[in-house]
Amino acid sequence: MDRPSWVPAEVDLSRPSAARVYDYYLGGSHNLEVDRRMAREAISLWPDLPVIMHANRAFLRRAVRHLAERGTTQFLDIGSGIPTVGNVHEAAQQVHPGARVVYVDSDPVAVAHSRAILTGDEQTAVVHGDLRAPETILEDPAVRTTLDLDQPIAVLVVAVLHFLSDADDPFGAVARIRDELAPGSHLVLSHASADGRPEAAASHRELYSRTPTPMTMRSREEITRFFEGFDLVDPGLVWLPLWRPDDPDAAARHPERTTGFAGVGRRT
Repeated sequence: MDRPSWVPAEVDLSRPSAARVYDYYLGGSHNLEVDRRMAREAISLWPDLPVIMHANRAFLRRAVRHLAERGTTQFLDIGSGIPTVGNVHEAAQQVHPGARVVYVDSDPVAVAHSRAILTGDEQTAVVHGDLRAPETILEDPAVRTTLDLDQPIAVLVVAVLHFLSDADDPFGAVARIRDELAPGSHLVLSHASADGRPEAAASHRELYSRTPTPMTMRSREEITRFFEGFDLVDPGLVWLPLWRPDDPDAAARHPERTTGFAGVGRRT
């Protein structure tokens, strides 16, 4: 296989990447045939996957735009994958051209691709970090150079916390990040849940149990715990399509199909 210009030399072209598979679901161009094969197999087992991924990405864009319109100019995207279709810096900079963004991912393949794609963009940075060790993210020199943590920032943990088991203490990780945030900062979160479609939960979990990132679905009540110390922004914690939808009528049609909740909280 010829190596595309956006693929760093250290990336193995023969193995699928979760970040590139996600890019494929979103209709992006930063994926390979090996990723597309994996995605097609996953879709055959879980036909709603593309709908869910698009709903999640659309929520991210709406949340970033909402916060940027209200003055947020700093964003820390943890579990970012590859910043291609509907990425944070483009959404934020459409409102504030000077907005700064740090992308963080624990997958070295996603980090390598991100750095290659964003080379020369002085308002963004890419960090290899793990949400299970939030202190190392907040202390990273690239984070400290790009963002002013003494001022409000938006921390995005979009479609990532369900890949942390209870043993990983995801609630503690989010709380430790919260405690380092300046007042007026925000938490942007989406999380998979079996609420509304319990009959589908078993097949969803089984699909991801065969990957390096098994999924822990949580109830709406459990997901709400992540917002301790934050005031939930209207409309609260809701199904993905229902968070400030661009088209309310379309969003109201079977929103539980997305099997995920979304919310934004403001640091008090």
